[in-house]
Amino acid sequence: MSSKEDCSSRRTFLKTAAASTFGLALSGGAASAYTVNDLQVWSCGGLAEAMIPANSLFEKKTGVKIAYTGAFAAALGKSLLGSGRTEVFAGRVLDLAKKLRGADRMEYFKPLCFTSYVMVTPRGNPAGIRNLEDMAKGGVRVVLAPDASPPGGQAVQALLKKAGILDAVMKNAVVLGSCVQRTMDDVIGARGDVSIVELRITKMREFEGKMDVIPIPEQFFPPPPLTFTVGVMKNARDRALADAYVEFITSAEGQAFFEKQGFIPAISDKGRALIEKLGVKDA
Repeated sequence: MSSKEDCSSRRTFLKTAAASTFGLALSGGAASAYTVNDLQVWSCGGLAEAMIPANSLFEKKTGVKIAYTGAFAAALGKSLLGSGRTEVFAGRVLDLAKKLRGADRMEYFKPLCFTSYVMVTPRGNPAGIRNLEDMAKGGVRVVLAPDASPPGGQAVQALLKKAGILDAVMKNAVVLGSCVQRTMDDVIGARGDVSIVELRITKMREFEGKMDVIPIPEQFFPPPPLTFTVGVMKNARDRALADAYVEFITSAEGQAFFEKQGFIPAISDKGRALIEKLGVKDA
């Protein structure tokens, strides 16, 4: 299977498997508090592993069915700025939330979580990678996905550029793919010595525990891709229900799902510091 097919299969999973999961009838006694008993929620696909169990818990607590779609944030954002409609949207990149507010499509948004970047190596780290500079050394086999859908490939290249080693690292690349998930297979299979991915990728069920993870200093992280927000859209049929969902997903109970999947929760000390640093506030 090609890298593009591999990522395409994952996108299909996000849309179809999630939909079937949330189509199940779940118990709960609070649905009568709202004028409708279902809520449409869209998010960027990167949040799916946290959103799916969080949504399931919300359903159990309230009796409200969540109709969930996870896909590329840029595609969903473009749809919502056009004729697309959902009731709650959790998207990536702060500017997208601001555009939706400016276009009068979103009532408000709140910080949801943040991502971070790490180096990954085969188990045992046979090339002895310790820091970013080691990726630029002669003989190191680098695995990258520069053609991955934004912000995946672009963000990693921006990180390497900030570190001043982009050109040297690109010369060491033995794999230049178009799917971040596919590059993990190359690292796990020792077809390369090192790659850079978001920490959340290493928490996915198919990858967790199968590679070594090395932190990267946050001073090199490109700011735009770091932020995820969640907001209530103007066309929410029951504002109280949409508000309740956003309150839940940003509560300690909801945020625990994001922390488990490798995100930095907005309510954590680190999250609050990033909110201030990156200006993640609704206008």
